[in-house]
Amino acid sequence: MSLKYPALAPAIAVRDANQAIEFYKKAFGAEERYRLVDPESGRIGHAEITINGALVMISDEYPQYNKAPDTLGGVSAKFMITCDNVDAAFQRAVDAGAEVIFPLTTQFYGHRDARVRDPFGHEWLLSQMVEEVSPEEMQHRWNAMAKK
Repeated sequence: MSLKYPALAPAIAVRDANQAIEFYKKAFGAEERYRLVDPESGRIGHAEITINGALVMISDEYPQYNKAPDTLGGVSAKFMITCDNVDAAFQRAVDAGAEVIFPLTTQFYGHRDARVRDPFGHEWLLSQMVEEVSPEEMQHRWNAMAKK
């Protein structure tokens, strides 16, 4: 297997990487590239999955190197998954155990979106473009929303 890497790929930490990988397979259709397991503890030191072809690196929490969202008390980054059918993708994530943060809504910027939290604390925006909107029109619509 030839491993190719994009210019940018997120690396996330969780409290149970094995369970997280299985969740991402069910919820988002992730495919596992490989994993490296600590021979003493059995924890995953590094694994790689792809979601819609995008690379995500994942490991168990090692507090001296990385921390999971529950250790940090939240997240500072969210992940967006572009979907061909966001309604089906949203339902799949919810059925797999994702918590709904924002329900499916058609947004002013031309996307139909929902935001979910996985059982490991990471947040995911599921999105499908339903209307092409220019940045100028987005600003106009935002301004109109702000006046309400």
